[in-house]
Parts: sequence; structure tokens; C-alpha cells
Amino acid sequence: MAGRTNKKVSEPIEAKSRREILDAAARLLRSQGYKATTLRDIAEEVGIRAASIYYHFESKEEIASTVMNEGVDWVFDAVTATLQHLPASAGINDRVTAAIAAHLNALHKHSDYTSAAMKSYADAPDPVRQLAREHRRRYESIWVRLIDDAVAAGATPPGVSSETLRLAALGMLNWSPEWYRAGRQSIDRLAAEFAAILLR
Repeated sequence: MAGRTNKKVSEPIEAKSRREILDAAARLLRSQGYKATTLRDIAEEVGIRAASIYYHFESKEEIASTVMNEGVDWVFDAVTATLQHLPASAGINDRVTAAIAAHLNALHKHSDYTSAAMKSYADAPDPVRQLAREHRRRYESIWVRLIDDAVAAGATPPGVSSETLRLAALGMLNWSPEWYRAGRQSIDRLAAEFAAILLR
């Protein structure tokens, strides 16, 4: 990857932070997936020896889990905070639209982490996937409640189940880092368009 040739592998571990290692791992996990990413790859990306990673992490599995779960948790925190700060009078359409915007803003702010969480899930070892499922389910529970409320309020297209709408919403949101470009339109505009697809 670009930048590797400019880094000195002999640089001391004290000069490299835990966050730099995670940032490098997130970039690689996003582009290569779990199996194709090695500790050596991560070390080279940061500019340290592979053995120096153990100063901060016990294993590749720990690094991958941290990257994947932080990506999900940042989105969870953003959406939770947004919904909590809405006025009590906010209707379901406003709540869903606000949640979509918060999800998109957090997703794109931390796109290497959030995309790594999706890209690496399928080929990660079972313990990593099990821990990731806990974080995913905690976040998905927000959307279960939101979509159930929207369906109950008659705010969604008729004849479409809550489960289908929830899966469609999350799929639509989570795929956006693969094609979205800031110059095309704002996140707020994209959120409004996504809401228009889901709500009536």
C-alpha cells in the first residue's frame, strides 16, 4: 500500500500508538478481509516490527475484534445520542430520519472501521464473529424498535414486513461507503432520500 516505502521498520514501538495500529489494521481489513491480513502486513503499514505489535495486543484476533466492534459501537453511540436528544414530540418519521442521518455520519466518519466490520466478518474465526454478533445485535435492536414503531404508525409502505424493512434499511445504509462521494450530495440530503424510500 502507498506509504509503506517511506516508513522505517526499525522505528521504536514507543513512537507508535495503539490507535495507529488499529487505524492501519482497519484499512487493511477493509480492503483485504480477515484471512488475507497478517500481523506482518499491519506492522509494515504502521512502520514497526511485527513482534512489536504484542506491546499493545495479544493477537491478530484481538486487533480484528477491536476494529470490528469499535466500528459498530461508534455508530451505536451516535444513533443513541441523536435519538435521546430529540424532543418528546418528535414523530416516527423524524425519529427514523434522524437515526438514518446519525448512522450515515458516524459510518462515513469512521469508514475504515465500519467497512472492516462488514468486510472481515465472514472469514473471521468463530470467537471473533461471536463477539461481533453481540455488538451488532445491540445496535440492530435500535432499528427493530424504530421500524416496528414506524409500521405500527402506518408510516411505511403497506404490505412490507418490519423485518424486511429493517434489513433493507441497514443494507442500504451500510453499503453506502462503497459508492458515496461527498461532492455528489451532502449526508443530510442522502439521509432524506433514504428516509423517503423507507417511509411514506
